[in-house]
Amino acid sequence: MEERLQKIIASAGICSRRAAEDYLRAGRVTVNGKVVRLGDHADETLDEICIDGKPIGEREAPVYLMLHKPRGYTCTLSDPHAAHPVTELLTDCKARVYPVGRLDVDSEGLLLLTNDGALAHRLLHPSFGAEKVYYVTVTGLQPDSVRRLRALREIDGEKIRPAEVELLREGREAVLSFTLHEGKKRQIRRMCRMVGLSVRRLCRVAEHGVLLGDLPVGHCRALTEEEIALLRRAVGTE
Repeated sequence: MEERLQKIIASAGICSRRAAEDYLRAGRVTVNGKVVRLGDHADETLDEICIDGKPIGEREAPVYLMLHKPRGYTCTLSDPHAAHPVTELLTDCKARVYPVGRLDVDSEGLLLLTNDGALAHRLLHPSFGAEKVYYVTVTGLQPDSVRRLRALREIDGEKIRPAEVELLREGREAVLSFTLHEGKKRQIRRMCRMVGLSVRRLCRVAEHGVLLGDLPVGHCRALTEEEIALLRRAVGTE
């Protein structure tokens, strides 16, 4: 019996239905070798349904990685014009993994990658209020800069949740800590611009309680069982 593809993929335990819809929109799903789109149907007993060329019945073992992304690398794997996608740094990883969220090309720090689509989707969903911590080096700090950053509720006409902002180091190049509970595009840079600060360096140091620690720039490692449990606990999938 034919059913919508997002339902078939979700029922197979690959990911949530909403994440399956994202796969379909991105052209990552094929049926009998032909790329299909959101709204298409298939019969899982008769058709070969693949995601990224792999039949959905052949699930890879889940892989969970942490990468210290350097500046100059992009997280958008679908951009054919990207000079340096982060996958260039994963030469020792045999599984096909995807970034959980993004760090813009000028930013660095903690980037999670996984082939666990269901967990990745929940980590990115705004209802779970992802807590991410950034250390940001800025110039132009004024006595009221931190207060003004904490008070921001809108940037460029877009509403935002309050950010937790702390001053870590004063000086010509001051260091601020930002804790965000959402992922607006280039949010910290836009916030800083609104209060007259120039960002010199932006590094994500924690996400959902998982810490970057002393992982060298450009290196990656597997998450520990404790770190995976932290992520699952954060989105209610323990």
